[in-house]
Amino acid sequence: MKLRPLMILPPVLFFGFAMLAFVGMNRGDPGALSSALEGRMAPTLEAAQPFAGAPPLDDAVLTDGTVKLVNYWASWCAPCRAEHPTLERLAGEGLAIYGINYKDDPARAQGFLDELGNPYAALGADPNGRMAIDWGVYGMPETFVIAGDGTVVLRFAGPVTSRVLEDRIRPALAEAAAR
Repeated sequence: MKLRPLMILPPVLFFGFAMLAFVGMNRGDPGALSSALEGRMAPTLEAAQPFAGAPPLDDAVLTDGTVKLVNYWASWCAPCRAEHPTLERLAGEGLAIYGINYKDDPARAQGFLDELGNPYAALGADPNGRMAIDWGVYGMPETFVIAGDGTVVLRFAGPVTSRVLEDRIRPALAEAAAR
């Protein structure tokens, strides 16, 4: 029996597409995606709306000479809940963390903080997501390490777990402090 060239084509195409899918799904850590902001000044916080009962978030905090985190979060975000104990620990160590509540119901956001604690030195709200676009945010949570002069040292997409803290965030904090 002689194989016709057209009979071989479907398995070859299937194998090629399967390999492309495999390579595409195994591209590594999504939090390791590069950011156009890294090495540049952080975008403004002018669009941040006040968060009831919290110190306001403004541009002055970005260039106050201290290393800090800017954390985008939401009450509807399960990974935000998972990272919250790590943020509480960092705040307990004296690191300033500035929170931006993303596309959230204000009452639910306040309930989230009432339940889990508030690690944020100041808070702002981004109810329509316009400020997040300037920051390059595409999912919750996202955390930025900011040097004292306002330069973005690291953007991390995903929850800040203990491992991420030790492997990515702490080295970026040390780099930011050395600037």
